[in-house]
Amino acid sequence: MIKGLLRFIIAVIFILSGFVKAVDLVGFSFKMEEYFSPAVFNMPFFEKFALLFSIIVVVLELFLGFMLLLKMKLKFTLSALIALCVFFGFLTFYSAYFNVVTDCGCFGDAIKFTPWQSFFKDVALLVGLIILFVLYKKDFRKTDEYGDTRTQPTGKFKYYIFAAFSLVMIYIMAQGIMHEPIIDFRDYKIGTDIKGEKEKINKNPSEYKTFYSLKNQKTNEVLKVNQDDYIKETKYWAEGSPWKIEEGKNESVLVKEGYKSEIVKFKIEDPSGMELTNEIIKAPKAILVFSYHPKEVSADLIQKVEAKVNAQKGALIYGVSTDQNTFKTIKNAMMDGTAIKTIARSNPFVLILQNGKIVDKQPAKDYVN
Repeated sequence: MIKGLLRFIIAVIFILSGFVKAVDLVGFSFKMEEYFSPAVFNMPFFEKFALLFSIIVVVLELFLGFMLLLKMKLKFTLSALIALCVFFGFLTFYSAYFNVVTDCGCFGDAIKFTPWQSFFKDVALLVGLIILFVLYKKDFRKTDEYGDTRTQPTGKFKYYIFAAFSLVMIYIMAQGIMHEPIIDFRDYKIGTDIKGEKEKINKNPSEYKTFYSLKNQKTNEVLKVNQDDYIKETKYWAEGSPWKIEEGKNESVLVKEGYKSEIVKFKIEDPSGMELTNEIIKAPKAILVFSYHPKEVSADLIQKVEAKVNAQKGALIYGVSTDQNTFKTIKNAMMDGTAIKTIARSNPFVLILQNGKIVDKQPAKDYVN
């Protein structure tokens, strides 16, 4: 009873974790790119394979989780899941300890975990899997648990269920890669009122304080002092003070959690630096063409997108990218590449707003067809 319940819980966790990433594999690949970036593991060569690695990770989570649920090949399944947990545990510990990836993407955009929360989750799963391995050890020799089950009716039925599950998951993953996620967990889903979200953020903003790293030149003592205490205590900055700020070691720390939304990053500027955000979210209709890697977009596709959006009379139109020379016949605007990726899963991508509300969005290749 206990081992069955524990097996069910762990299997469901892996299936859910894989599912929320499967619906948005491109978004998960962006997270993988962070791990490969120079700031984390410094393996930029692997960034081009981020989507492939994402598919492998998600397939392992989904299929191994479902195999555990059906008690298929338990010895192999539990061993593989333990290895997967060790791998995830290393990544999340590294992220947490060095504070390099602030969200591991374990449950995609559906549930946000801090790096330490992700690490402790992996440790708990690892312990649970090891307990299951011990509890089911006697069952590994049974043919209906590990051996050739295809000759038995119950074994065949398990394989039919597993095959059906696999086909559904493959369809969901393909849909997310080629078009848009079937289920959108992002803050930029259709129906989101960007103008309203901006107002909520402005009414309840998050507050940060700078903590200075001070070193005593006489005793070599090092202190972390917040900006208010630093100003109040003249001993830290008065003439002749032995305390000096260590350059490059200051930290910005969240002291009050405000209204949380990815919309806080929705900031669009013209090439000169003038902000266009308010103009866009107040327009009766705005069409935005996004590109986070403009150099990778074919000139033919850009031309087709521009021709179609220019035919939309009365709409405010901007091409938003990281390069001010991306678009030729529509106005160019600028936005941070990471912020664009939270909106666009395809490159390029079309977002349509009415009075600041998202009414449609789709990959440019679908928009022009």
